[in-house]
Amino acid sequence: MKWISWYALSLFLAVAGSAAAQEQLTLHNGWRIQSSAKAGNDGAIISTSSYRPAGWYRATVPSTVVGSLVDDSVYRDPFFGMKFRELPGTTIPIGANFTHTAMDPQSPYAVPWWYRTTFRVPASMRGRRITLHFDGINYRANIWLNGRRLADSSAVVGTYRRFDFDITDALKGGAANALAVEVFAPTPPDLQTTWVDWNPSPPDKNMGLWQPAYLSASGDVVVRSPEVLSHVDTATLRSADLTVAANLRNLTSSPINGTLRGRIGTVAFSRPVTLPPHDSAFVRFTPDSFPQLRFANPRLWWPAELGKPELYDLSLEFASGGRVSDRQNLRFGIREITSESTPKGGRLFRVNGRRILIRGGGWAPDMFFRPQPERQDAQLRYALDMHLNTMRLEGNYENDRFFQRTDSLGLLVMTGWVCCDAWEEWKKWGPEQYAVAAASLRDQIRRVRGHPSVFVWLNGSDNPPPADVEKIYLDIEQQEAWPNPTVSSASAKPAEFSGASGVKMTGPYAWVPPSYWMQDSTNGGAWAYNTETSPGAAVPPIESIRRMIPAQDIKLPLDSVWVYHAASGVFARVFDLYNVALSTRFGAPTTVEDYTITSQLMTYENERAMFEAYRRNAYVSTGVIQWMFNNAWPSIYWHLFDWYLRPAGGYFGAKKGNEPVHVLFSYDDRSVAIVNSQPSRAPSRGVRLWARILGIDGSEKFARDTVIDVPGDSAMRVFVLPEPAGVSGAYFADLRLIDAGGHPVSTNLYWLSSQPDVLADTSTWYMTPVKKYADYTALRSMPAAAVNATARFSSSGGTGQARVTLKNPGRSIAFFMRLQVTGRGGEEALPVLWQDNYLSLLPGETRVVTATYRVRDLGGARPKVVVTGWNLHRTVAR
Repeated sequence: MKWISWYALSLFLAVAGSAAAQEQLTLHNGWRIQSSAKAGNDGAIISTSSYRPAGWYRATVPSTVVGSLVDDSVYRDPFFGMKFRELPGTTIPIGANFTHTAMDPQSPYAVPWWYRTTFRVPASMRGRRITLHFDGINYRANIWLNGRRLADSSAVVGTYRRFDFDITDALKGGAANALAVEVFAPTPPDLQTTWVDWNPSPPDKNMGLWQPAYLSASGDVVVRSPEVLSHVDTATLRSADLTVAANLRNLTSSPINGTLRGRIGTVAFSRPVTLPPHDSAFVRFTPDSFPQLRFANPRLWWPAELGKPELYDLSLEFASGGRVSDRQNLRFGIREITSESTPKGGRLFRVNGRRILIRGGGWAPDMFFRPQPERQDAQLRYALDMHLNTMRLEGNYENDRFFQRTDSLGLLVMTGWVCCDAWEEWKKWGPEQYAVAAASLRDQIRRVRGHPSVFVWLNGSDNPPPADVEKIYLDIEQQEAWPNPTVSSASAKPAEFSGASGVKMTGPYAWVPPSYWMQDSTNGGAWAYNTETSPGAAVPPIESIRRMIPAQDIKLPLDSVWVYHAASGVFARVFDLYNVALSTRFGAPTTVEDYTITSQLMTYENERAMFEAYRRNAYVSTGVIQWMFNNAWPSIYWHLFDWYLRPAGGYFGAKKGNEPVHVLFSYDDRSVAIVNSQPSRAPSRGVRLWARILGIDGSEKFARDTVIDVPGDSAMRVFVLPEPAGVSGAYFADLRLIDAGGHPVSTNLYWLSSQPDVLADTSTWYMTPVKKYADYTALRSMPAAAVNATARFSSSGGTGQARVTLKNPGRSIAFFMRLQVTGRGGEEALPVLWQDNYLSLLPGETRVVTATYRVRDLGGARPKVVVTGWNLHRTVAR
């Protein structure tokens, strides 16, 4: 992948994505929050401009109540150690799901909290209709403006609802307007958001304005939720039929006649529309009626690995009486998503007719839903750097900016409802839950249907909805012209109307050996589409541990503070199984530093093996989602990089396993295979495959090479590696692909054992036990190695680059080397993009790798590259 500077990336993202053309006033800054226990409940007074919020806390929106208090330094560093348990109202037992637990009556969040701000309507918006928007309120609210109640908590209910109010008559012209929102926390029967077992439960249950609030100006008719549906000629890719649609609403008590006009580049179209008083209409332009919407040679939107994510701009406006009432712009992509069932029952997705193996991770937003654009960009860039193509959102949705970024970057998004709470407790639903569920689905479908990156909607998570609920969902999706496939749930359980899902969530979620992914054929192994799975623990490097765990707790054996920063529920208990596996397979660590280094070896081999297995078995396997991609707080479980954006073993194992043209070792049959995820039009011809078996001292035990053509979109076994004779314990398999020009295409080093891991015959939903562990303890006694390291540094536009040359002049393998760009105080520059890391050098080998980082993260110091490794001393390249 071409090197892209952080600056260039952020500039690219700033101009991409969908955007509304309405004039808007974002209500982000200037909020204050306070408990109703102190401020009272009289919204008629609190929402007046004369009211003085003395003693209230500063806040921004979006945010939760606790998030705002943290940002206002009421609670400091709550993610450190056990300090989260010290937050007032934190009485829910560790590991409990807060959605099933009533709020303690003594909790400061058992009463409503007020959000209050003042604003002035800009002169450019006066004389028009002003709409107040709330894109997400958790969970109920009374909304007041200038002493008038706009809506009460019987109407404003539902985490995933979107609300807007015509406030034209309630405004004070050019004077200050006071807005006050009394927010109520969710209760157990509510269709709320939840963190399940991902991280601790916030004591306020994430109550607050968790999505943006803003004003928009328009005429008497508004245009909402535009979308463009594409039907692509998948046989030739030379034409596409577009259908343009949007929702219109008449805000007045009189009928309105007008014209809805659209434009895509030079292509224009229009049609007359009549709207009855206070009525809405879903208006479409079809290619049958508007043949100009049949595009020849369209610039198609592709996921990043298959092509370029091309985007077009749609302008859609409603005009009446010679004036434009409202206009919306949409940046969209021409692409068609389909899915089908494979002979083995997996769900295979296609983009523009081209099959794609889904490879992604489960996305976690900030625990307090605070917008963090730079952090968001860095994490999405990490996804592309690991050659992932998909992010999965389970209930905890990101802001609109996230979808604009995934559109621009060519990252697919699968989204849908959350598990493990009232969303799947249908037998407990009453009329309110049915109404909220239907309205929530309609709002969210309208929100994301115009984004080319969103390719599937899940109507359930761990379970499909019952027939009556599924019927409601499917009807809404049809009414709202959902353009993509829907899946009944993330599990294999069939649904009444949609039948078999074609996906599975059969685990594992805890540690399994790397051989599991190819050997298992009944649970989470590489067959069908696994919507969430993981090798479990992902202990970060020691630098991150020191930021999340108090010094007195950084010791062996690990204590409850460590467990608190693992996943909750059953996964906190099975963390010990990971530690047993680590000590048994590699030898007991003597220090915490040793433990964290060995952990990188464990996560590297496992993440690499998981993605390799699903790629080798494509398209019997059709997709895999690593649970999870990132964390909402500092964690030692379920991630590919830690909360501090430090990429480590799991990151580079995943990156290695997902490189486009890749050579791999098969743990099940010892075959050497080559996979190529590039399009079928991009074969690799005349590639030389080298395979060697080496002792831990670097001595050669076996060698074989061959020349082969590698088709695009393929997986092929080439030959079998024999068991090395006379080797007891650990040894290495070194695999390499060299192109016809002599340039390296893929390099892959495995540590294997004459005693492999042996799986037990039984499994649980979250793990498969091991009845015999592989023996890698000989790696502890590898001969020492020394590496010569030099670095050249350059910078441009705030982005730095390190070009590092590594040479192993000795006779020993330099094993599992970690490279860090450091600045002031030896702090690592983060985020960082390494071309490769946690790499090994054979005797006499030289490698050149690059790193990209932000110059400001050096703290004004000159950069250094620190090289450490399994069997070598620390080296610094300046």
